[in-house]
Amino acid sequence: MSILDRFRLDGKRLLITGASRGLGRSMALAMADAGADVVLVSRDAERLEQTASEIRALGRDATAIAADLSAPTTCEELARRALDEFNRIDILVNNVGGRTENIPLAEQTLEQWRRLMDLNLTSAFVLMREIGGAMVRQAQGGRIINIASINSFVVGRNIGGRHYETAKAAMMQLTRAAAVDWAPHGITVNAICPGPFMTDANLRWKREYPDMIEGILKLIPVGAYGEPDDLGPLAVYLASDASRFMTGAALVIDGGYTLS
Repeated sequence: MSILDRFRLDGKRLLITGASRGLGRSMALAMADAGADVVLVSRDAERLEQTASEIRALGRDATAIAADLSAPTTCEELARRALDEFNRIDILVNNVGGRTENIPLAEQTLEQWRRLMDLNLTSAFVLMREIGGAMVRQAQGGRIINIASINSFVVGRNIGGRHYETAKAAMMQLTRAAAVDWAPHGITVNAICPGPFMTDANLRWKREYPDMIEGILKLIPVGAYGEPDDLGPLAVYLASDASRFMTGAALVIDGGYTLS
């Protein structure tokens, strides 16, 4: 068997949230290219279907489900629908989230805090409970990848929305705890911590706060923002047999930003 065969995902089914654009879209396409069938979840039905069409063009099955995962009950409904329809999910990627709103800490309302924490953290908990729990019961192993952030351990500067740092730090510890609980069941749980990537969200920040984006660029040793396609290979690794001995890890991919 070639070493590259260990990265294949043939016969596996992936559920990935925040999959219509940016990092989610790139990870979904990369895993489909490696052989996985994909359940795509996002609020943007039109762009979600575009991603699904790209996956089908690779010869893989793709199911698009439009859902707002800032509501925990919607997360529960999503998980149960996916398990009812497909019986088994082999790979779960909790990608949905984002800073979304540049709200100073002293001005953020409790309603805003709860909604954004639910989007960034509670959605992952609910899907891990439902789909990870099914992986345990089915006793066939599995892979869970949580998309955290370098803001899990360093604070963004000159920006509000501190729900983001809080949620992503909690995501890291949730990842570690679940990794310990589920390792005996053949389920690995790892986190990816992206740094500055030129996603749609950061393109918006660039238009609204160009000085902030330029300031970050000066602190990236490789001299450029990451592109969404740079994340796909790492996600494939964590989803595949090649990473079977890695669990509870937090893999930073940031162009060296956090080195200084």
